[in-house]
Order: sequence, then structure tokens, then C-alpha cells
Amino acid sequence: MPETPVFSHGACAAPHHLAAQAGQGVLAQGGNAIEAMTAMAACIAVVYPHMNGIGGDGVWLVRERGGRVRGIEACGPAGSLATIARYREREFETIPARGPDACVTVAGAIGGWRLALELSRALGGRLPLETLLADAIRHARAGCPVSPSEGRYVPKELDTLHDAPNFSATFLKDGKPWPVGETRPLPALAATLEQLAHAGLDDFYRGDIGREVAADLERLGAPVTRADLKAYQPRERQALSIRRRGATLYNAPPPTQGLAALLILGILERLDIRRPETTAHYHGLIEATKRAFAIRDRVVTDYDRLTSDPASYLTPERLGREAAQVDMARAATLPLKNPDAGDTVWMGAIDDDGLTVSYIQSIYWEYGSGCVLPATGIHWQNRGTAFSLDRHAVNPLEPGRRPFHTLIPALACFDDSRVMAYGAMGGDGQPQFQAQIFSRYADYGMSPAEAVDAPRLLYGRTWGAESLTVKVEDRFDPACLRALAGMGHAIEELGGAYSDSLGHAGMLVRHPRNGRIEAVHDPRSDGGAWGL
Repeated sequence: MPETPVFSHGACAAPHHLAAQAGQGVLAQGGNAIEAMTAMAACIAVVYPHMNGIGGDGVWLVRERGGRVRGIEACGPAGSLATIARYREREFETIPARGPDACVTVAGAIGGWRLALELSRALGGRLPLETLLADAIRHARAGCPVSPSEGRYVPKELDTLHDAPNFSATFLKDGKPWPVGETRPLPALAATLEQLAHAGLDDFYRGDIGREVAADLERLGAPVTRADLKAYQPRERQALSIRRRGATLYNAPPPTQGLAALLILGILERLDIRRPETTAHYHGLIEATKRAFAIRDRVVTDYDRLTSDPASYLTPERLGREAAQVDMARAATLPLKNPDAGDTVWMGAIDDDGLTVSYIQSIYWEYGSGCVLPATGIHWQNRGTAFSLDRHAVNPLEPGRRPFHTLIPALACFDDSRVMAYGAMGGDGQPQFQAQIFSRYADYGMSPAEAVDAPRLLYGRTWGAESLTVKVEDRFDPACLRALAGMGHAIEELGGAYSDSLGHAGMLVRHPRNGRIEAVHDPRSDGGAWGL
């Protein structure tokens, strides 16, 4: 059985060990969990560029020591030139996934760091920005070894990715991906991070960095302008929540799919499945996911354009009605309407005072749009491909509108005063993976390490796999898989004990009696937990 690392005074968990170490270093210097997470967010943008970057977005959940939970949405809107007419005139049926036309939205991550650090200062945080960005700058300047995760990935639409402006010069060596373990510097990105450290994070939008970013985007022909950058502001949002078996669970509101994560866990509770890792357990997870995604696809859109209150779907009465429609003997035929895959990082941090952070940062697909802005070394996200060019869709393209997001950091506060930060990467898989690791820990008594290590499944499409199946790792009981198939589930065995396709998840739990923090990150990733 895997063992859970335990820390006495603070802990950080990340999918790359250098990011977790950056957070640990900030905690060791007296920084709080928000400051540690900022250092981790900057570092992971350098060392895990296939999964995220400062040209992407981020979402925060922060629990203060007194119990208040605060959310920060740092999701950039579509640029002022990003109209349906623009793409129709270019004879696009959908928004391209790669290249300048994929650079549809403003990058919000840096704005989220800034707003989070304002909260940090209000809570006593005092470390300078130069300290928080130091590890990221050092790794970008000197280079760091290319991670095994990056080496394993075969990005979607590989040819168009490699043809994106400045991609080859940045992320290829002699026309091929850099070998795993070889040191790759990112000097232009290092200079950008140094400028932000000295001038402040607002420089990304309204200063010298913003000017360079806008000029490069204009030269590429992307629809995001200098005025769009100047106008951008992250937003503090009230988290969605449910009560569940002696705990209050929190997740992010629209434009992200936090509603789906809470629906899955709320429905699963009402199915009253007594034993874990059984046919009933897996069937319940899959069927709860189908019902949750059907609601998500009708409801979740830009926060400012919602037509119904997401919280109304999380009442005990509504969750009970959804659970009552689950047939525990048969799989429902309810296909996903808008299957979504994406590459992302989830990270968590808890400090000695109990300040808890759950954070997720993304550029959407592997390496985002593939476009690397030459003046700044920033590779830009392709999150705007989540928009539809159908004016009547739930999420139509429109200047200033936020696209549908999959980013969902999660928190749980137990009645016995334990506090948990947890989450996972993986597009449509994120709410499913959250439900699997949380229920294993909270409902069935697994340790954090066991809950994260245990084999996972995913209902729906994922990276490079268009089949609408239940995808499983090969550690599942064959008899259980046969039983699920007999119930009508299309089972697809991925052929590996630990699959990247089934997410990089993590979990931290702080125990109130002694302040002990259990922390773990996924064996499927290149990370782990570090602390004091």
C-alpha cells in the first residue's frame, strides 16, 4: 500500500517536483500558502509547459483560517476582434485548435496571481514578488530537464502544432521534441518573469510586457488586442457548495464545470453504495457523471450570461430527483453532448496557520495554441476553441465573453474540522477524478495516498480517443469489468497500470488536533508532496 507523506508545519503538492519544492521554499521563508502557490504557479509554467503556462488561465479556491472560502476566477474573455463573422469569413466551421486563429482569449492566470496576492497581503503575507518568482526565473534561465510526462505526450493535431509560429524554435530540437532529461532553457520567458518580478504583475496587462504581448499577437493576426489586455480584470467569485456526509464541499462556479463535480458527488451519496471498488460503486460513478454532464451542458456558460442559478441544481431535493433516475442495474444511454479534453495542472498548499489553497492552471490543449510570442517567450492558450460558431449555442463566440472552462479546484471542510484541498487535471475527467479520490477517502476510509493511487476510470472521450467509452486502467478486477459490460457499459481497457489519460490528481488534508498535514500528488505525474 502506498504511504502518505505527513508534514508538521505546511505542505505543497504539485505534478512536478520542482514546483512543489518552490512552494516548500516559500513556506520555509515564512510565506503563507497563497505565496507558496504563486511560486508554484510560476515554476510549473516553466517546467511543465505542455500542461500550462502564463499565457493561460487559472482558478483559485482559498480557505482562510477562520473558515471563509473565497474563489478567484482568472479566465480571460474573447478578444474584441473575435467574432463569429471573422471566422465565417475565413470559411472556418469551428475555431481552429492551433495557430494564431486559436489565440482567441486573453490570458488570465497572471491577473489571478495578482488578486490572490492582494488577499495574501490582507492576511499578513509579506514576501516580495522577486522571492516568489525566483525559482521560476532560475529554471527558465538555466534550463531544467524535460520531464517524463512531456516526453510521453503525443499532442493532438501534431502537424498544425509544430507549424504554429515560433513553436519549433522553442519546443523542438533539430525538428523533434526535446529528449526526456535533457536541459532546455527558456531565456525569453525568463526575461519576462524577471520583468514581472521587478515591475509587478500588472505589467502583463498594462505595462511593457502587455505592450510586447499585444504587438506580437497583432503581428500574428490573433483577435486579442492591447485594449483587451488593458481592460482585463480577474474576479472574486462565490464558490458553489453542497453538504455531504459530515462535510461541506466547495467548487468553482461558471464559467467552469464545478457544478458537475458537486452533482456527481451529491448524486453518488444518494445511491447509498456501501462497498468501494465494486461493480455498484463504478456503475454509480458512471451514471452520476452522465446525469451531471447533461445538466452542465445546459447550464454552464459565462458567469455574466447565466440563464439559471447553478446553485438551484445542488439542493437536496434536486439531487434526490437525479439519483432516483439512476437505474442501478442498467447503463443509461445518455451521450455526452460536448466532450472536452484538455491539459492542465492542479496543485495544493496548506500552511502552518491552516490557510488552504486549491489551484488549477491551464493552457487547454497540450501547449495551447502552439503560438509562442517571440518577444516574451509566452506560449498562448487555445481555450477559445471551447466557443461555438453557432449563435444559438450555450457558449457562442462573442467579444468579451468567457468560454466554457473545465478548471475546477476543490475544497472540503469536514465537521470534525479537517480541511482538504484536492483536484485533478484532465478536461471532462476532472469532476470524475475528483469524485473518485474524494469518495475513496471520505466515504470508504482510504488514506490520501491510497485514494489517489487506486485505479481510475473515465466516462467519455479523452486525448486522441474519440470513442465514447468507459476507459479503465488495467488494475481493475476483470470480473468487475465483465459485470459492467453486462450492464451495458462499453469498456475500453487502456493497457497500463497508471495512465496519464486518467488524470494527475492530488490531495492535502490538515488535521485540527495537531496541525498534521497529509499530502500526496499522483504517481501518474512527475511530482509529489514537499513540506515542513
